[in-house]
Amino acid sequence: MLLIMLYCFMSLQSRLKEAVQLLEDYKHGTLPPGVTNKELWGAQKIKQAIIHPDTNEKIFMPFRMSGYIPFGTPIVVGLLLPNQTLATTVFWQWLNQSHNACVNYANRNATKPSPTSKFIQGYLGAVISAVSIAVGLNVLVQRANKFTPATRLLIQRFVPFPAVASANICNVVLMRHTELEEGIDVLDSNGNIVGSSRIAAKHALMETALTRVVLPMPILVLPPIIMSLLEKTSFLRSRPRMVLPVQGLVCLAAFGLALPLAISLFPQMSEIETSRLEPEIAVATPSKTVVYNKGL
Repeated sequence: MLLIMLYCFMSLQSRLKEAVQLLEDYKHGTLPPGVTNKELWGAQKIKQAIIHPDTNEKIFMPFRMSGYIPFGTPIVVGLLLPNQTLATTVFWQWLNQSHNACVNYANRNATKPSPTSKFIQGYLGAVISAVSIAVGLNVLVQRANKFTPATRLLIQRFVPFPAVASANICNVVLMRHTELEEGIDVLDSNGNIVGSSRIAAKHALMETALTRVVLPMPILVLPPIIMSLLEKTSFLRSRPRMVLPVQGLVCLAAFGLALPLAISLFPQMSEIETSRLEPEIAVATPSKTVVYNKGL
């Protein structure tokens, strides 16, 4: 198994190196004969999935968007487990927001340096907010005596969504608040840096935060509905050990639906009119619009 993993890693490294070299050859007009547009687009996709557009450094695999589903699905299954105790609620919310914090930081706009202390502050704030919201909602549900045990169990299954959605907004803002303070680079149509804009940074964080609200919606809402129906079937009633594997497959399918949907809401390189930015930026370029990396 270790040899297979090592082989896959080396193969991926080789493909990335070839993709980057192919794009460099295209940039300098030295493409080898016979290279098709399909191959160039394929190389671009490989590079964009692995290399950060601002730092040109590789993003650690668990924190890439392409790694969000395989590394995030087990956490989603944990969040949706029935009969959560206080300890398990805290654990799964901590694990989920820790993963989200690292994903947000790894895919941020990195045109300005961010000290490690800012990351630690943002991480602690994001995790504390997530755990507090989730625990608070669970306590409210537990104290709602007017609900029957079955209804309370069903409601508890939906608690993760408002908790995660609210905490995701806090997570994005806290992990990337340095961008609001220092601004992010905006570029003209030729790729030249026009200036550093706090207004563009605000738009970038708002767009990213919205995707983080949409992302958990199908993941944390659909599986509880589907599982409440499947658990009534004779198949799962007679095979209780299959409940967890089936729930894992349902969560995986929901994740596969939600991630492309959320990411497609806004392009990574977003466009904004220069007239909406700071006056010094508006007068620094004749371009009517500029682009910025909103992050993922």
